[in-house]
Amino acid sequence: MSKDQQVIVSCSADFTDIFMAEFAAIGYDSFQETDSGFITLTNSIIDIQLVEEIIDRYQQQSKVSYIIKEVKQENWNKKWEESYEPIIVEGKCIVRASFHPPQPEFPIEIIINPRMSFGTGHHETTYLMMKAQLELDHANKAILDAGTGTGILSIMAGKLGSDSLIAYDNDEWVIDNLQENLKINKVVAKTYIGTIQTLYFDKTFDVIMANINKNILLNDIPFYARLLKKGGNLLLSGFYENDLPDIKNSAQQNDLNLVNTDTRKSWMMAKFVLE
Repeated sequence: MSKDQQVIVSCSADFTDIFMAEFAAIGYDSFQETDSGFITLTNSIIDIQLVEEIIDRYQQQSKVSYIIKEVKQENWNKKWEESYEPIIVEGKCIVRASFHPPQPEFPIEIIINPRMSFGTGHHETTYLMMKAQLELDHANKAILDAGTGTGILSIMAGKLGSDSLIAYDNDEWVIDNLQENLKINKVVAKTYIGTIQTLYFDKTFDVIMANINKNILLNDIPFYARLLKKGGNLLLSGFYENDLPDIKNSAQQNDLNLVNTDTRKSWMMAKFVLE
């Protein structure tokens, strides 16, 4: 009987999406988040040295451990579909996969086929960002979606009326998934591979959204501030409540004023305005 190679990874929540991207880059193609990290697998045999190199690369930044085992080969996509449920955001938006039936009673419908990209609405930080978006005027606004993942926040922006969308991520595989999801939802956006520090934008934005992790946010906040219009909104998530003082301090050093915060199961969203 054929076997799949499964890796169970335990790591800090801030680094879960980073590790998933790294494992995808070496050939793992199915991912499931857990309370302590994630489980990934492949029907190929991956050189264990490649796994160890990833772990060593981040050992100083995050506590991480892993277990590799062989498991019976199954239809993992089918099992994932059976466990994947639609998400409803504040009674106004439903996020579903293409295999779920439409629910037209919700004003906003977003279809996300996530593969391994981050952002299905199930994670607290994605929910918080979408909730914050529902409270913002997007009509005719220029929006930048930093570290876009599945593109769910860009799609929400398009559904709320933005006609000038740019989304980027540092992984080509993620961008392929993003473009697929944009097409399914009939939302137009320019997409780029890179980071805020390597890409060049010849415009400023009314709204910048970044749902990443604390360390990347702290590095990138000065770049967000330079690209934000005066009076523009910066939505940040991907960090815990107790990380807010560090995020706020970095923002204040770049003329960003904290307007409000929101929390969900210890995760936080913070909204800033450029003074």
